[in-house]
Amino acid sequence: MLENTAADPFEGQWVERGQVDTGWESFALDATSAVIDGTQYLVWAQQAFDVRGHSNLYIAPMANPWTLAGPAVELSRPEFDWEVRGFWVNEGPSVLVRGGRVFLTYSGAATGIDYAMGVLTADLGSDLLDPASWTKSPTPVFVSDPAAGQYGPGHNSFTELPDGTPVLVYHARTYTEIVGDPLQDPNRHARAQVLPFDDHGDPVWGSPVPDTRPVPTSTDVLGPAGV
Repeated sequence: MLENTAADPFEGQWVERGQVDTGWESFALDATSAVIDGTQYLVWAQQAFDVRGHSNLYIAPMANPWTLAGPAVELSRPEFDWEVRGFWVNEGPSVLVRGGRVFLTYSGAATGIDYAMGVLTADLGSDLLDPASWTKSPTPVFVSDPAAGQYGPGHNSFTELPDGTPVLVYHARTYTEIVGDPLQDPNRHARAQVLPFDDHGDPVWGSPVPDTRPVPTSTDVLGPAGV
């Protein structure tokens, strides 16, 4: 964790606070932090040696932005068919609070055409450190759409328009033919689309929208900075 106390991140001095200690040393990534009902939480993906697969989702309260205030609690592990295609993966968590509920999205499976988004939901005000407070969708909510030419959508985050309308940000490819490990394929490009909600307050995830401009294909050379 790096800290800068200046209001403008291009000013002031950045201070390294060190590694966030999750309680054990293993493959870990995709940490995100959210303040919900006045409590700051860390949500991340990490491998547990006693659980089959590559990564599970964990949550913990934070004493400050680089120190956990309690032990890690497992919220989700790869268990459904769509989460274990190619690799057993739950990763890329992101938090959206809206309409009295907390939506925790994540991605599963290998990073090719099978990569997709899932969601866990909890009531705002419930004990978010209790796995029983969360309901996990058994099916993915955002998947490849051949009609739109979008494949492997996932590892999302959220932002919003000036009027507060939620926006879903994610990456996807425009082709299915991948040579070798899809992790080494650079053409997962960032995309964004409005996330509507229905009359019951549920997200209408829909499908990835088609590109509005040409994007590089698998034969183009993007280099290591490709998304």
